[in-house]
Amino acid sequence: MTTLADYKAKSGTFIPVWTLEIQTLPEDTDRILDAVMAVHPLGYGRYQRNASISAVGVETAQPEPGSTTTTHVDGFKAGATETYPMVELKISVERDVTVLERVMGAILDVHHYEEPVIFLREDWASRAAYNPNNDNPHRWWNNRRGLPDRIT
Repeated sequence: MTTLADYKAKSGTFIPVWTLEIQTLPEDTDRILDAVMAVHPLGYGRYQRNASISAVGVETAQPEPGSTTTTHVDGFKAGATETYPMVELKISVERDVTVLERVMGAILDVHHYEEPVIFLREDWASRAAYNPNNDNPHRWWNNRRGLPDRIT
């Protein structure tokens, strides 16, 4: 039986990773990434601090009696709907429980919620057969367009 662990192509391979999808406030993504970087490089090939951040959407919930919202927001009635802006911050780490424990600890220390919404998936991430001098005309250094405009 062939598995992805056996996959090899001239273009590269796939490696097993855990992907964490963290729902958070748009303005908190850098704080979370900085905290994670203190315990893990978030490497992807020859790059570090790799993450993706979705466009701003919304999250919604109905806090129950005894929740932090009903405890700390004057006049909030349990069961009422609250809706806030949020993004999904995605990062990946190698499938190592010790690494996952450190990364989750860093996230939980700086996340604004006491019960952050975090999904963990078993994924396979591509790793290219890296060649920074590749003459492929579609690569940014060959396509005459270069890199997209940098946001920050």
